Parts: sequence; C-alpha cells; structure tokens
Amino acid sequence: SDWSADSWSDYGSRDKPGTTLGRTVPDGNVLFPDIFHTDHLLFYERFSAYQDYILADCKASEVKRFIAEYLEKVLEPSGWQAIWRTNVFDVLVGVVNVNFPALKAVVQLSEPFLCESQDSSFTLECMQELLELKEHQILLQELFVVYDESGEFDQTALAIEHVRFFYRCIWRTWDEEEEDELDYFVRCVEPRLRLHYDILEHRVPSGLVSDYQNLLSQCEELYEKFLNVRNNISSNDSDSEAENVSMVEGLKLYDQVEHIKQRLKLIENPLLRYVFGYQKYGSLQAKGLRSTGAKVIHVVPWNMKANLLQLLTRDKLCPESCGALEIQFHRDPLAAVNACYEGDRVIICPGHYFVDGMFSIADSIELEGYGLPDDVVIEKQGKGDNFFDCTGANVKISNLKLVQHDAVEGILNVHHGKTTLENCVLQCETTGITVRTSAELLMRNSDLYGAKGAGVEIYPGSACTLLHNGIHHCKEGILVKNFLDEIYEAPRIIMVNNMIHNNEGYGVVLVRPAMPSEMKDASAQETKGTLLFLEETPETTKFSIPRFLNCIFHNFEICGWCTQPTQAGAETACAEGSRQEQPGCVTDELELYKQAETSEQTENNSEIANVLGATSAKKRQIHRKRLSELGFTEADDNLMSQEMFVSVDGNQFKWNGKGSFGIFFF
Repeated sequence: SDWSADSWSDYGSRDKPGTTLGRTVPDGNVLFPDIFHTDHLLFYERFSAYQDYILADCKASEVKRFIAEYLEKVLEPSGWQAIWRTNVFDVLVGVVNVNFPALKAVVQLSEPFLCESQDSSFTLECMQELLELKEHQILLQELFVVYDESGEFDQTALAIEHVRFFYRCIWRTWDEEEEDELDYFVRCVEPRLRLHYDILEHRVPSGLVSDYQNLLSQCEELYEKFLNVRNNISSNDSDSEAENVSMVEGLKLYDQVEHIKQRLKLIENPLLRYVFGYQKYGSLQAKGLRSTGAKVIHVVPWNMKANLLQLLTRDKLCPESCGALEIQFHRDPLAAVNACYEGDRVIICPGHYFVDGMFSIADSIELEGYGLPDDVVIEKQGKGDNFFDCTGANVKISNLKLVQHDAVEGILNVHHGKTTLENCVLQCETTGITVRTSAELLMRNSDLYGAKGAGVEIYPGSACTLLHNGIHHCKEGILVKNFLDEIYEAPRIIMVNNMIHNNEGYGVVLVRPAMPSEMKDASAQETKGTLLFLEETPETTKFSIPRFLNCIFHNFEICGWCTQPTQAGAETACAEGSRQEQPGCVTDELELYKQAETSEQTENNSEIANVLGATSAKKRQIHRKRLSELGFTEADDNLMSQEMFVSVDGNQFKWNGKGSFGIFFF
C-alpha cells in the first residue's frame, strides 16, 4: 500500500484546474445546495478504484484498514460541506475533521440551519442534541459532498462515493468470518460488482434478481440471529440445559446461513447463476382440456387471400374430416398461443410477425408455420427476460424462424416436459436453447446461430436429442452441465449428424466440479475457471497424429515419396514435393484428405462420448460410495438411471475457435 505521489494523481482531478464531476439538485422542498453527481460511475471505474487504489490484495479482515489508508491519502480532512442523509432526515453539515480508522467525519451544523424530515420534530435543538450523543461523528458513507467548481473536493466526493457503494452493494456482515487466506477482491468484490452491473444493464432475469435480493435479506436476518445466539452462549459459562438448547439452535442457524451463502455465491457466479434455486416455470399453470373436450385449430393469417385459404384448408384444416372441427383466427401469434388449451394446434401463415411479449406454453400444443422457416418469421420486440418458455408435457414447434432482440435469457427455455423443435431457424441474442433439469428436448433439422453464450445448454437431470442440426457462430456450441451430485441425475444426450462450426470457443463444453486429485494435478494452473484442453487447436489440427501417420503411410505405399518416417512439421514439404513431382497423386491426396477428415471427425465424436461416459461412471462411483457409507450394500436398482446416457455419432466439428471439446472445472 505504499504509494508514490504520482501513483494516484491522475485518478480524479486533484491536479487539474476546475471540477470534472457533474452536479445534481437534491430532491425535496428544502433549498439545499447542489451536490456532486457521483453515483453514475461505470463498471471499469469502480473496478479500477477497488483493485488498484483501495483494496488491492487485502484479506477480508484487512478491508477497513485498507480503506482508511486510502482515505488518508485522498480525502480533505476539513473545510467542506455535505448533506447528511438518513432514512428519517436530511441536514446540511460542515466537516471539521475526519476520524480515518473509524471511517467517520467530525461535523457541526451549518449556518443557516437547513433540515428536511418526515415530520417537524427535528428542530435545531434536536439535531444538536443528536450530534452530541454521537460525539459529532457520523459515518462517511452517509455524507453527500456539496458541489464545488474549483475541483478541490473532487477526490473527496469520489472517495466517499466508493466507500458508500462498497458498504451498500459489496460488503456483507459475514465476510470477515470467511476464509482469510484468499484475496478478498477476487473472492467477493469482483463477482458482486459484476452482478450489480449485470442487473443494472438488464442482463439478469427479473426473477433471479428477486431471488437474490430475498436470499440476501434472509441471510442477513438469520446471521443476526446467529450472532445473538452465539454471543449469549459465549457470555454464559454455565453448562445448563438452556445453553445446550441454544447451542443446537445456533448450529441450525449456522447451517441455514451457510446454505444461503452458497446459493448467493452461485448467483454471483455468471456461469453458475442459473443452476440452483431459479425455477420460474412454477408460475406457469396449464389450462388442461376444455370443459367440452373439444380441440381447436388457431390460424394466424398475415394477409389471408382466397388461394391461401384454399391451400390451408386442403393441407392443414381438413386433411381427414372437418365436420366437428373448430377454427379460430388471430392476427397475433402470441394471442393465438395464449388462447390455446391442451391439445390445440396453432398454424401461422407466411409473414413477418413482431411480438412484444413472451410465449409461455404450459399445455401440450403444436405451433407450426405454414411454409418454409424463412417465410414465417416471429421477431421479438422490446426488452424481456426470454422469448419462449415451455413447460407442457408435449410441445411441438416446427417450420418457424425465431428472431430474438434485447433479451436477458435464451431464445427457448424448456423448463419441464418435452419440447420438439423441428425444421426451425433460431437467430439468438443471449444464450440459445436451455434444457433445464427434468426437461426433455428433441431438436431436429434446425439451424441455431448468434448466441452470445452457448447455443444449447444442457442441465443435469435433463434429456437432449440433437439430430441433423447446425449450431454455429455462438460463443460456445453446446454446454453440458453435470455436477456429480446425488440430487442431480446426469443428463441423457444423443447427438447425431450435427454440424457444429464457427463458434468462438469450443464445439462442446462439459462443466463439472474438479475432484481433489484433479485439483492437485492442476495446482500449477489458475485455480478458478480452469479449462482443460482436450482436442487439437486450429493451429495443430492440420498436423494431428492420425493425419501425420496416414500421410506417411500414403506416401510410402502409393507415391514412394517418403521412404522413411518424416519429422513433425515436415508433412508440408512432403505434400508440396508430391504435388510438384508426382502429378498422378493429386487424386490420391484428395482421397487422403477425405480419409483424414473422416478420421478426425470420428475421433472428435469418440472423444466426446468417452469423456461424458467417464463423467457418468465417476458419478456412479460416488453414488455407490455414499450408499455404502449409509449401510446399503446391495446394488441400487435405480443406479442406472443416474448414468449419463451418451450417443455421439456422425457429428462434424469445424473452425471452432478453441477446438472441438473442452472441460470447464469449477
């Protein structure tokens, strides 16, 4: 924490003439002076301040000392005014000194006396009495610095804003009791700061934000009760029955606090925040069958012309008998879906439909476009959490192009039941398709692209079948989540003849916790978010061992060019020589390339199947061990249901930025 005079001079405006900060007019009826506008700071400004100037590599127990040292360097100790704000009143004060170790300012009431409160009881005499009780010391975070054009107090205003934001949005009362060996900034500050700005920028679903805030309130309340119980036990040396009861109560409270803290950490982690505790589909209620038992076909026309009506009637409305068939017409696809009951069918005629809202499908219905996907386009307008939410027992969506904008969640979320997606095009914005626990997805002959996350996210306990699809130009192709926990069954995955290409990261990524032995092996690597590279990189794929051996064999047996094994990297010269001096081998080289390409794709499919299968086997071992510890020595009949059923065959992986397959340990 030793700073030179120039190490912080460019942070703020101490050495610059005039202020660089804005001003804001305080709310209320009292004519308070303007204050500095500092609550609009960007993420990187706060990140840099906490990492480089305030906290650095401090531990949780050192936070207050590091903040005090920072304030001593940048805060003006006196000569400035501020508005003291509480939940009850606002009052103008002048700062005469600062108690840095306590993070408090010594203040006195300004003249003239300016105060605004919810009632008229806070008179000048009352405020003077209150300050005397507080020894004229109030927390710095409760002060809002009065605006000054000179720039002399810019750093003072910024420093207090950083302290205020830290204790309001970052600090938790239980942080000091966490493991002190770890860097507090990396462990707590950075993830909470990122979550705060993700929420501000509408990148987190509103339901998850509500869950986080509720969990935070619960944890604070339970932790306060736990402290009270612990303090009562420590202050009482007797070994009475009442104290034993208090100890049991304290242990229960401690377990509850730890459980909630873990859930909070998962939400703060951008990769894992959707895994536990967030089941929004619970609010979706199925309507069931109509009271009459009738099923309805809902037709959404854009422009219904006579010839279109004739074709529609011939192909869709009356294929067998239309005597008792009920048809309803809608202009809006969302209105048609909302009008559906169990067993209904929605047919959308060609056109480009703009929808401001979310499709919540809780009944077993069919939603299909009449024509090619590019002819029947549903485009989302306006911001929202997601586009399609499916919880029905058997939902089918076909022949549609879905276009997503300004979303927080993926384009399609399968929360429960089975959803079949056939012959569709999905233009994504955030993640693509999410298959949550206990849900099932069958995706066939479809094209998905543009996801800023994974194209398809497969959760533990789900089933996902991908047949003849294209998944491309996403951050990751397919993300498989498996947590090796007895409460989560491994996902069941079938991937056949898919083209997974041009993704920024891997074609397929497996996310799972690292076992102790694996963590020991990876101790030399970064311990957080380690990616294990399992396939050839784009730079090395060209010279993979199977291709190299095939090249040697081909040249030796057919061309006679390479009469002995070549060194790695010499294949290029070998191939060039073949092309120049052996014209008759061009056809053979093309055939070799096809064989090598087929061999590589077969290796990729086998690699994915083997690793996913090994993960399933590891889960089975853990499950057996836990059964043994509980005294169950016989084989569990349900054990096979815990296995990750994997069928990976015929998939092609091309031009993915990091390779075909990787594992993310957490």
